[in-house]
Amino acid sequence: MTAMTMIEAIRDAHVVAMERDDKVVVFGEDVGYFGGVFRCTQGLQERFGDHRCFDSPISEAGIVGAAVGMAAYGLRPCVEIQFADYMYPAYDQIVSEAARLRHRSAGDFTAPLVVRMPTGGGIYGGQTHSQSPEALFTHVAGLKTIVVSNPYDAKGLLIAAIEDDDPVVFLEPKRVYNGPFDGHHDRPIVPWSKHPLGEVPDGHYTIDIGSARIHRAGDEVTVLAYGTLVHVAQAAADEQGIDAEIIDLRTLVPLDVDSIVASVRKTGRCLVVHEATLTSGFGAELCATVQERCLFELEAPIVRVCGWDTPYPHAHEWSYFPGPARVGRAMRDVVSQ
Repeated sequence: MTAMTMIEAIRDAHVVAMERDDKVVVFGEDVGYFGGVFRCTQGLQERFGDHRCFDSPISEAGIVGAAVGMAAYGLRPCVEIQFADYMYPAYDQIVSEAARLRHRSAGDFTAPLVVRMPTGGGIYGGQTHSQSPEALFTHVAGLKTIVVSNPYDAKGLLIAAIEDDDPVVFLEPKRVYNGPFDGHHDRPIVPWSKHPLGEVPDGHYTIDIGSARIHRAGDEVTVLAYGTLVHVAQAAADEQGIDAEIIDLRTLVPLDVDSIVASVRKTGRCLVVHEATLTSGFGAELCATVQERCLFELEAPIVRVCGWDTPYPHAHEWSYFPGPARVGRAMRDVVSQ
């Protein structure tokens, strides 16, 4: 085991996958010599050559479109979009080509590709570097959508995604690249080297796509979270003294419904938190799933705490971000009913 940041764990996942399979190729804007905007691909070109890790033109549609073609003909591309906010030109390639290829060809072709994207806010990136577009992908049949919250999961799930035979959107909350951010922007960050989930096994391992993780066991309320909000929810529960069970969903599609249902039936209450805007966010799907499966076990209405329905504001970032104070108030209200 080695203590790693999430950046280092993602880089290590690339190394492991590329060593095991020479069909794995990595490309995107500045991922080669420069090593990526967050250095997740640093050293790959030097180690594996510029035919397996290379820079692309500034064209997100071209990156994903090329990846679809490569995947259809036997390669396993893992491409990087510098920020999730930049993926919109590539959305048509992801939705209309990658997601449908298996079905369109009646199984003659598949698209084993991964599209990695840093997501979320908390770094003063403003409205063009802070978005959380996961719901746009979860609505598309044929795609798998992963949102990671820690180095251990990041490495195991990225290797699993690269080895998967279908397209995977892999979202990396940049606010937890270097440590488990608890939502208190005015306090020093705790590095991953001092957190158990910063311990990453050496070599190859995978985590099943579609398996949630109980981040914190509890009996009073189930909190459904993913990405940065897993750590915010823990801070809120600790500060409020509430025995919350926090489930890190890890993969939104496929969703681990069994783990969600088992937890809500145990606690009788459910709080859904995410950083994306409230309206039509993935939290709505979670609420519907819990209502359908657990209605008669619920002792209080399901509550959501999410980003506001506005573009991500630079000047008021910490009012927009669902921090521990807002999550904690909702948690307390749900438990008191």
